[in-house]
Amino acid sequence: MKLRASQVPAVLWVPAVLALALVVLPVLGLLTRVDPARLPELLLSPAALDALWLSVITGLISTALALLLGGPLALVLARSRMRGLRVVRAFVLLPLVLPPVVGGLALLYLLGRTGPIGQLLDVVGIRLPYTTTAVVIAQTFVAMPFLVVGLEGALRTAGGRYEQVAATLGAGPWLTFRRVTVPLLLPALGSSLVLTFARALGEFGATITFAGSLQGTTRTLPLAIYTTSQSDVDAAVAMSLLLVVVALLVIVVARPKAVEGRL
Repeated sequence: MKLRASQVPAVLWVPAVLALALVVLPVLGLLTRVDPARLPELLLSPAALDALWLSVITGLISTALALLLGGPLALVLARSRMRGLRVVRAFVLLPLVLPPVVGGLALLYLLGRTGPIGQLLDVVGIRLPYTTTAVVIAQTFVAMPFLVVGLEGALRTAGGRYEQVAATLGAGPWLTFRRVTVPLLLPALGSSLVLTFARALGEFGATITFAGSLQGTTRTLPLAIYTTSQSDVDAAVAMSLLLVVVALLVIVVARPKAVEGRL
């Protein structure tokens, strides 16, 4: 049953309104700084369009990679009984609490030319830092925990009774996964993918540290905003509004479908 406004305790409306204002007013404040006459010119500039295109493409790839790797990881965390699972979960959630720049440094010193894996890759002529691939890796590192948390929570909420019933009926692990586990995850999958993509789209610290800021190669929209703000504040504000609009479109369009899947 839906809760009507009158059923919400009056004392909760004040902090609720303050919380909403804290989120909405700073965004609306951007509108007071931008010059409407220059807005189309700024939004259609090559730098803004290149950065937007790169952000969307790398964000989609990072989200797909997070699903490919994070989906099985969420299943292991939710269903496995191996020792040290709490420690493993803590490491998985670490990017959620670490400053992104720390994650960027960690990736750089692991996959850079002097890093243990970077040295091996350099032997075969593969260099990851300051490439588009580095952007994808940084975004996946930061965003994947959002997907893992969402899917693991859905699996724990659903419990394992359906999978146990499937096993008693003779279904093997792979058949049970395809016919039982995956359908259980579908309602949570939509919202988890939305959050993952949105986080990848807004990633800044790990990207600039590990991938740098090269236009057309690694300069995503957040990096373009930061770089442009040093010389043209109006252009930076216009790009900020562009990023806000794209993020809102992703959430508004995809979020209702994810919620409907749960009803």
